[in-house]
Amino acid sequence: MNQSGIEFYREAARRSTRWHQDYLREMKKCRFDTIAVHGVYSMQEALDFNQGSLIEPVYMSTSQGYRDADEMEAALSYQVPTWCYSRIANPSIYYLEGVLALLEGYGSDLDVSCLATASGMAAIQTAVDPFLLPDPNDPSGPINFVAAGQVYGGTFQQFAVRKEKERNISWRRVFKYSDLDEWERLIDKNTRFLYGELPSNPGQTFFDLKKLTELAHSHGIPMIVDSTVATPALMRPLALGADIVVQSVSKTLCTSGFGIAGAVISRKNLTSNVDNPEMKADFALYAKTLPNRDNGPNISPMNAILALNDIRTLRSRVDMQSRSTLTVAKYLSSHKHVEQVDYLGLEAHPLHRLASEYLWLVDAEHDEQYGQPVNRYGHLMSFRLKGGARAAREVFNAFSRIYRATDLGRIKSVATIPAISTHSQQGEDARKMADVPPNLIRLCVGAEHPDDIINDLDTALSVLDGNKVIFTSPEFSAGGASSALLGNKE
Repeated sequence: MNQSGIEFYREAARRSTRWHQDYLREMKKCRFDTIAVHGVYSMQEALDFNQGSLIEPVYMSTSQGYRDADEMEAALSYQVPTWCYSRIANPSIYYLEGVLALLEGYGSDLDVSCLATASGMAAIQTAVDPFLLPDPNDPSGPINFVAAGQVYGGTFQQFAVRKEKERNISWRRVFKYSDLDEWERLIDKNTRFLYGELPSNPGQTFFDLKKLTELAHSHGIPMIVDSTVATPALMRPLALGADIVVQSVSKTLCTSGFGIAGAVISRKNLTSNVDNPEMKADFALYAKTLPNRDNGPNISPMNAILALNDIRTLRSRVDMQSRSTLTVAKYLSSHKHVEQVDYLGLEAHPLHRLASEYLWLVDAEHDEQYGQPVNRYGHLMSFRLKGGARAAREVFNAFSRIYRATDLGRIKSVATIPAISTHSQQGEDARKMADVPPNLIRLCVGAEHPDDIINDLDTALSVLDGNKVIFTSPEFSAGGASSALLGNKE
């Protein structure tokens, strides 16, 4: 082994790291929109390494080649930064991770790192599994975690089936988010973390993040927050004390719907009762270079760049969609066929005041349009129909502008009935406890003009008055893709 040869690459890595740290310090001085546009891709990198490309290139490569054995040894022993294999690291993936770390840490002096994954569900698994390993030195009882009972259906399945049923790890469920006493009653010495969605999908529940984080830390455990609906444009949980943020990047961040992605964003030196100093020092880096290296829930370079391009307009888009959603929610709240509207932006919502303490449009006070802090509440809402499940289905089937899909956060408005889609697998009893009734329609308002969304809702709701809505599918009218998939009915 030529130690001097390895030292050559180590010294080059140190110089590169110093330059990069200087660049990040300068980027942190920029406003949110500037960070979203430029991220960690510098002009110097564009000119020196990427033929002057203004936009981050897609590195569709499985692995990196090395100059000699010394560079390979230094890289594969993690002595120098490396793109050794795209299951572990890739420049395109790094661009996405870099911008998300900067945006989630925006407005704070936190040292933040990020790990991108193939999906939001992979991000949840990455965020929680390192805390759920059995402790060979403490066989006092089965480990557990305390998490909200009102969560996305996929999260429910991962917690209830993959953790509880398959691994005998107890999920202690909280159904009254805002009751700190309920959270605390469920914590014991074998509890590994607290977990919640903020706001929750689809029920729009909310909790006092600062107080709950203080509770978690008083027991020596981390606070993990799924902030998919809020995004860093409205709330940055790490700056409020949380340890780890989970993002289903596929949703609001990648609004076009072109890419599937997830992300785990963590503060350095997080709180945990698990004896793993390396994990606590830099959770995202630890997960990237060790468990995820071996398990492989990696994102593709193409999906990383697709998400990155959508993130550039995040703040203005979330502002627009939030304002439109409030307009739609107000319309629905006064409609004769609507039993209840769940949207935190409505003053009548029981958690409106609490949500208003946390959900703020980033940099509104520096915006020429506003010039002061303004609350925004996101694009996700739900409404419940009088007449039960049948009424919900009739209205749902009558949409012609709003897409029927299990997606959310799209540039186009999308709706689903969670009881028969996203939350169907968890069963009727669990849906009742989570307050997901069969007459509830979840609506994610897109970037269309709100008048057009309201017109579509108004037409659809009119079916409950006996009106007929004619919707001609291309399957029957034009022999489109649907007929090709289902077979020619002629």
